[in-house]
Amino acid sequence: MRRVIVRWSGRLSLVVVGAWAGAAAHAPLGAQASVRGQVRLIERAGAPSADLTDVIVALEGEAATAKRPTWMDRATVGMRRREFEPHVQLIGVGGSVAYPNQDPFSHNVFSNSALGAFDLGLYRSGKTRSATFNAPGVYAVYCNIHARMVNYVVAVRTPYVTRARANGSFEIGDVPPGTWMLRVWHERAAEHVETVRVTGDGVMLTVALDARGYVAKAHGNKFGQPYTATRADRY
Repeated sequence: MRRVIVRWSGRLSLVVVGAWAGAAAHAPLGAQASVRGQVRLIERAGAPSADLTDVIVALEGEAATAKRPTWMDRATVGMRRREFEPHVQLIGVGGSVAYPNQDPFSHNVFSNSALGAFDLGLYRSGKTRSATFNAPGVYAVYCNIHARMVNYVVAVRTPYVTRARANGSFEIGDVPPGTWMLRVWHERAAEHVETVRVTGDGVMLTVALDARGYVAKAHGNKFGQPYTATRADRY
């Protein structure tokens, strides 16, 4: 098995816009292989550990035999205990994500993303509303009532995508040999992009993401204004 060491970038970013659009890479037909690897997040001393299951690893290219899996069309993000679950969700471009309200109070789901803003309005417990994600990229989704609620939806064109395991390991199977664009994303670090050559023997990768410059920033409500504690505490 050929081993490829992937370099990490020290450039940091808190926003990813339009980064998953697909690369002009060719994947010839032939024996398929596995792309495996390990992701680690380089943190500041004393920083709380990040959840590595929120790392998204994708291979973009022309995969002539790939079929669109059902998960690319529909996904769900629940709202429980004033949290979005899961925190990060995958969807195919053009797919929809349902947001069922499983709390005993109301929520208002919205995104001001330049990729495609939406506002699902205010709805009560037991109700479900959905949003469609028509452009590839990373969408930040919030609740207009509860400031701490944050969800990221990663919309992809490729079925060759996975999230890392808790220990940072990952595997994408049945990848046709060829040249692929590897993309690795986590909210605390800059997206990593690398060209990878996949052979019939498969590839083993090591990726390090630099999160030492990450600083959590407060976001505004759907009107771009600061949240008011009095309203948040009403529900």
